[in-house]
Amino acid sequence: MGAFNRFLDRLSEFFAERKGLLIMLGAGLVAINFVFQFIPGWVGETNLFLHLGILTALLGILLAWAL
Repeated sequence: MGAFNRFLDRLSEFFAERKGLLIMLGAGLVAINFVFQFIPGWVGETNLFLHLGILTALLGILLAWAL
């Protein structure tokens, strides 16, 4: 349990210094999904990167607000 607590402490310190990182990563995933929608196949049909990007950006907003 101690190792997990240290990991969470390091992770929170990392994101406290880089508050917009997850938001920019989410926006990048949404942009990647825009490109992939023109490529036929499973990735273009499911909008996987769109959903991951939105969830990542929302998590980033919540973390930036809390930290």
